[in-house]
Amino acid sequence: MGDYRLASAEERFAEMIWANAPISSTELVKLCEKEMNWKKSTTYTMLKKLCEKGIFQNQNAIVSVLVTKSEFYSRQSRRYVEDVFAGSLPGFLTAFCGGRKLSKEEAEEMKRFIEENT
Repeated sequence: MGDYRLASAEERFAEMIWANAPISSTELVKLCEKEMNWKKSTTYTMLKKLCEKGIFQNQNAIVSVLVTKSEFYSRQSRRYVEDVFAGSLPGFLTAFCGGRKLSKEEAEEMKRFIEENT
């Protein structure tokens, strides 16, 4: 999966698949018609795009997940840190905190995370 970015409509569609997978493509078309007011062709075009990105697959008219929602957003977050902060997690955290102090609980949680992941 190379492209970690989704347009707004793609993300909404992906969320729908993650919530309902595995789902038949026929049921997905009905769901998209009801929830997004999409035509069958729009649903299949969008599904094809997300399958090409390696997020989902449509085999034998069953749409299934190749990359979970959690995995997708994790990869998207890492890519953001790489692109914007040259891969610097401390740089990202400094910007994210924006000069505010961490609570004692947040600091302890961060310490535990660092200890568990080093």
